[in-house]
This record gives sequence, C-alpha cells and structure tokens, in this order.
Amino acid sequence: MSSNVTAVSYGLKLSLPDIQRLRLLLGAAGLGVGAETRTGDARFEVYAVDCALDGSEAGSLDAATAAAVSETRLDGARRALAAAGIEGVDTALVPAALRSAPRKFLIMDVDSTLIQQEVIELLAAYAGKREEVTAVTEAAMRGELDFAQSLHARVAVLAGLPADVVESVRAEVRLTEGAAELVAAFQAAGHAVAVVSGGFNQILRPIAEDLGLHYWIANELEIVDGALTGKVLGDVIDRAAKEKYLREWAAAEGIPMEHTIAVGDGANDLDMLGAAGIGVAFNAKPAVRAAADAAVNLPYLDAVRYIAGV
Repeated sequence: MSSNVTAVSYGLKLSLPDIQRLRLLLGAAGLGVGAETRTGDARFEVYAVDCALDGSEAGSLDAATAAAVSETRLDGARRALAAAGIEGVDTALVPAALRSAPRKFLIMDVDSTLIQQEVIELLAAYAGKREEVTAVTEAAMRGELDFAQSLHARVAVLAGLPADVVESVRAEVRLTEGAAELVAAFQAAGHAVAVVSGGFNQILRPIAEDLGLHYWIANELEIVDGALTGKVLGDVIDRAAKEKYLREWAAAEGIPMEHTIAVGDGANDLDMLGAAGIGVAFNAKPAVRAAADAAVNLPYLDAVRYIAGV
C-alpha cells in the first residue's frame, strides 16, 4: 500500500491495548493502516504507522481539486481522532511528503515553548507587578486581547527598572526539556531552525547564539541611560509578523511551505501554525490546540522530531 500520511502517536506510556485501539481508531477515521514502528525512550513512547487516505476517485479530478479533497479528508480524520482519542496519548497525522522531505524548516515560538518561562513575567517581578502582568499575558495568549496592545501595556510597567535586571532575568531562563536536543537533531540532519518571539531580543540573543539557530527575531526593549523606558523599539512581533517571517525565511532557504513545521502555544502563534505544512500546539491554550494540526501535551519539546520524521 502506498502511504500518503503517517500517524504518529506519543505518550508517556503506550501499552499494547493502546496500540490496538489506535489501529481501530485510524480505521474508523478512514485511514488504511500499513507499516508500523515503535520508538521513544525512558521519558515517552512513540508509535508511527504509515496510512493511506481513501482516494478512490482522485484519478477523475484535476490536481488542484484532488489536493483540496485530500486536505479536507485529512482535516476530517484529525478531528475524528481528536474526538475519540486515548487519554494521555496524542496522535499527529503528518503528510508523508513532509516527513520524507530532504530539507525541512522548523520555526518555534520562544516563551513557554522553546523556554519554560514567560520573560515579561520575570521582568515584571522586578517591578512588583508579576501577578498583574501574568493575568494580561494569559488573556493575550487565549486570544482575548490584541497582542500588540497588551505587550505595550505590560512593557510599560517596566519603566525605570535598571537595565541590569535583563541580565538577572537571563540567568533565570531555562530551556524547555528536549529543546536543545530537538534543535540539534534538525541541524544534524541538514534542516533549518528558527525562532520568532513576542518576547525580547536582549533575552533571546544569547539563547539563539548558543543553539546556533539559523534565524531568530524578537522585540527590542528600549534602554536609555541605563534604564528601561517601558517601551519597545520598532514594530511589535505579533501573530502576523510570525507568519511573515516563517514565509520569508523558508523562501530564503528554498524550502516549500509544505515542508515547514511550526510550534507554539498561544493565540499569537495561530497564523504561523496555520501557514506551516504542519502546525503543532505545544502544551497550548485550548483554542490553539483546537486550531492546530497536531498537539503535544508532554513536557518534552523533542517529541516534535518524531512528528517531523527527524
């Protein structure tokens, strides 16, 4: 059987009954099941199976119509699996062409994705405003507030803080478990890796340089006379900008959009998740999980490499 989709399931544990149920769920979702593999490590387990969508009438359709029909069926299969899933196990349906692509482009959000923290909240703690800023951040990530407006409001509370708090916050930042391993795996395989952040260059720069990222960008905190002004310089990196940089950087690398993977957790990631070949919601807000092509609800970011076939 010639497969055109790979179903990748992952969880802390995948028992034989889980595997058997997954096979049944794939069949019920209209997928023919082919070759299977199991992998993973002491942290989580992965089950991947080559599948084929029913395309019995594809030969009678023109290429564009056939592609649209296939995409509609893929979306339907994803919804069916999400609705009838197994607790503690997520399944991503990934186009086989993406997993087998010779070069891929991975782009990730930073706060609560590449790193464990929200940097604006760490900075706000030095101004005694952490709880206030956290509430605004959470509302923005749920899509309840305009991101640019909310960012300006949150940064405003930092006015007057000495610039050296940036160094203090930088020391508090921790990569998400599996982040370094994910980046290294993609780079070792010859793929391009980028991050785009609604956070701040002053924090992101050393992280990006340490990881050897191909591309990265964030907002720039304005610092005058050794203190934060409570403003950012230039245009805000919002959801539209994230998609823009995904498209620009992938084009610069000569990688088609169908071979891109985007990962994020908040509403400001939705445009790039929707534009990528596959959008992955990482421990995300409910609205983001519902809109994304796949979800990872494990604390390990390198689960994404199994989705991408890296």
